[in-house]
Amino acid sequence: MQVKDIISALGLTVLSGNNGLSREVTGGYASDLLSDVMGNCESGQVWITVQTHKNVMAIASLRELAAIILVKGNKPEPETAEKSEEEGIPILGTDLPTFTVAGQLYQLLHS
Repeated sequence: MQVKDIISALGLTVLSGNNGLSREVTGGYASDLLSDVMGNCESGQVWITVQTHKNVMAIASLRELAAIILVKGNKPEPETAEKSEEEGIPILGTDLPTFTVAGQLYQLLHS
C-alpha cells in the first residue's frame, strides 16, 4: 500500500511533501515522544503525532518513514513543511484524535 492509498481511504489532507505520495507503507506508529519514535519506529511506517516542529522531519528522515500524520487539526511549522518537501516525506493532516486514526490505519493495513 502506498501513502496515496492511505490518504484516500482515511480522508487525510496533504499538508506538504506531495512528491512522496507513492512511498510504500509497511505499518504505523503512534507516539509524541521523539526519543520513542527514534528508537522504535521502523522504516516505511507512518508516524501519527501532534508534534509539528522541525525535529519531526529529522526523525522521519533518519528512520526513513513513509509519512507523518498530524492529528487534532495540527499543522506543520513552516520549517517543518519545507523540510518535508525537500525530503519527499509527506505530512498529512486530520482533525481526528490519535486513537481514532491509529485504529483506522491498523484496520486498513490489516484487512
